[in-house]
Amino acid sequence: MKRLNRHALDLPPAPIRIVHLGLGAFHRAHQAWYTERANANARTGDRWGIAAFTGRSPRAAEALAAQDGLYTLITRAPDGDSAEVMTAIVEARDGADAHRWRDLLAAPTTAVVTLTVTEAGYRRGQDGTLDLADPDVAADIQRLLAREDSAALTVPGRLVDGLRARREAGGLGIAVISCDNIANNGEVTGQTLFALANAIDTDLSEWIRAKVSFVSTMVDRITPGTTADDIAEAAELTGYADNAPVVAEPFSEWVLAGAFPAGRPAWEAAGARFVADVAPYEQRKLWLLNAGHSLLAYTGLPRGRETIAEAMEDPGCVQLLELLWADARAVLPSAALEIDAYLDALRRRFTNPRIRHQLKQIATDGSVKLPMRAFPVIRKRLAEGKDIGSGEVALVAAWILHLSTPRSDVNDGGVDRLVAGLGTSPEADAELTLSALAPDLAGNAGVVSAIAAATRQLTTQHLSPTAL
Repeated sequence: MKRLNRHALDLPPAPIRIVHLGLGAFHRAHQAWYTERANANARTGDRWGIAAFTGRSPRAAEALAAQDGLYTLITRAPDGDSAEVMTAIVEARDGADAHRWRDLLAAPTTAVVTLTVTEAGYRRGQDGTLDLADPDVAADIQRLLAREDSAALTVPGRLVDGLRARREAGGLGIAVISCDNIANNGEVTGQTLFALANAIDTDLSEWIRAKVSFVSTMVDRITPGTTADDIAEAAELTGYADNAPVVAEPFSEWVLAGAFPAGRPAWEAAGARFVADVAPYEQRKLWLLNAGHSLLAYTGLPRGRETIAEAMEDPGCVQLLELLWADARAVLPSAALEIDAYLDALRRRFTNPRIRHQLKQIATDGSVKLPMRAFPVIRKRLAEGKDIGSGEVALVAAWILHLSTPRSDVNDGGVDRLVAGLGTSPEADAELTLSALAPDLAGNAGVVSAIAAATRQLTTQHLSPTAL
């Protein structure tokens, strides 16, 4: 069987005009897919190539580099699969390659930088700003001050390093596009970089403010991890041996708000939407899809469910999910966002048995995710004079129970101190959790009582690890 590469397919690469940080399955199923569609509809000479850098491990770059950046995208619908070879990534690099990173960020032909990193990757403290006391952030500041050759350890450090190289090469404008689940992600990225740059060179911080556009986005496409069976299927569907295929659901959405000083691909050709304010779309996704995923993870795992589709077969999990959705939709602008249609689509997506979206993966880093997925709904309901609701408090209670059992496979670097204090009583656990994740709600007796009651109810209904 032929190996997948550009020579075999006679596919010359597009010129590099986008640099990406966080090379993984989601980027390849989402932003790279939109760029692929834009290139297919572009005039000759207006194609956009992507140079993609890994965030941590170099393995994804090594596999893609061996295939000239090419890979198979398998779209897994309920009634069958389809596959296409993706060509928009033309260079795959280890994130530790600081020289190539700086060169590409400095190149005048580079117009866009995209990011797919986890919420924790921004290295923010409890106040939402860059945590300058973080050991890796502190190390990056010293590394950048000394102009060391090695790559920065953190995402903010790498971006500031690259943008400094661009400034020193002539200072053309550029757009930085955050593609993650943080609300106001463009603003968050900008403020994070301003703070880090200011610790190194105040002039650099001011140049970033003047020359760099931080685009906020809402991104959505379920992309499960690739398995050995997927690799075999990619070969069967395309006739090429591919060691780096990606699997995704048919649904995809991308909403963007911001300026593009050096231009951009025609992503709207693939359905991307450009709006003045992305916040309502972010809220819809965070409060319905992402919060729903978290709820299914923390209630489904203790009942032996492994995937979102399996959790959707459990009436107890689904009942809580519908309560969560009802609570959130009451404080969303439903007319503008077509909430009924969106929820119908979520039910179809969540029940697609051929997308194995792992609950264990979704359950990671709840201490970073819940402040954006659960507490904003509770706050807004209280601010509008509504009751606290039951869905979001059930999510918080399920997470507390997830932390409270030694049988849980807890993957969350921010909970050690919290876990050590849990177990006194449901009320004490609720207050301790609120103090850690939502201090403004910790003194609200009604919220504390609701979370404690939900904890007891989840245990009674066998929706918690302690009930097994």
